[in-house]
Amino acid sequence: MGVLLGLATAFAWGSADFIARFASRTIGALRIAFYLQLFGFLFLTLILLRWNSWGHLFDHSGWHPWVWGALVGVLNALAMFALYRAFELGKLSVVGPLSSSYPALTLVLAFFAGERLTVIRIAGMASAFAGALLVARGETSGANPTASAKKGIVWAALAAVLFGIMFWLLGTHVIPATGAYATVWLMRGVAAFVTLGILGAKRSPLGLPDAKTTAQAAGTALLDTGAFVLSNLSMQIEQVSVVTVLASLYGAITVFLAAVFLRERVTPLQLLGIVAIFAGIFLISR
Repeated sequence: MGVLLGLATAFAWGSADFIARFASRTIGALRIAFYLQLFGFLFLTLILLRWNSWGHLFDHSGWHPWVWGALVGVLNALAMFALYRAFELGKLSVVGPLSSSYPALTLVLAFFAGERLTVIRIAGMASAFAGALLVARGETSGANPTASAKKGIVWAALAAVLFGIMFWLLGTHVIPATGAYATVWLMRGVAAFVTLGILGAKRSPLGLPDAKTTAQAAGTALLDTGAFVLSNLSMQIEQVSVVTVLASLYGAITVFLAAVFLRERVTPLQLLGIVAIFAGIFLISR
């Protein structure tokens, strides 16, 4: 069951990222990140009020569940902004797989925390890192690389780092302390507050321009928030490392959707890097 939930997570995240690509290029990465968090927070509030599934937030567990949830909320706000900034600037078929290489970092953190790594998983980490380098190199060595595409690579790499740290914290510290549903609710609330503060400091407009963009933002929020819930539930059933790897296959979904609907082209070097990333993810799951 945990494996199926992990795969469902990948499908939901991949679809959410594909939709977010359009909204981020219309209203910018920061505003779509804000509405993703806000709509997700409101959606989960209704669900938790109906189910009364507040985890350890209101069961006299003290301040620890709130602090852990708030911490990953800040990390999630930064990671989602970096990811949507990458979608805004780069090619979806390139930045998607690059951002999904985060399980390699999660595994490194798990190793330093005391987990033992097999030779196969070490090889998987090496393959994922090498693939990320090839993807980045392919963007700078191709014909007439644009400054925008290069910046997209940098933002995608930053998103991968932030996601790697966040998912390690989620699986090892936050979910056990806070609860599967409550963690996502608190993450969304804190992240919405953080992004709203940044928008206010920049004096950026808050409104959504039309019904189409509003629907894209709402659809992204529902899919992304639902994916987090599925991921957290699967972490309670299956090993954190396995769930993290399965969920990270969302990059394959974004590549498929970008190829079918956007006709995006990648360089041979980038294609090799994408294959190396997914091969590394597969080896890490062994």
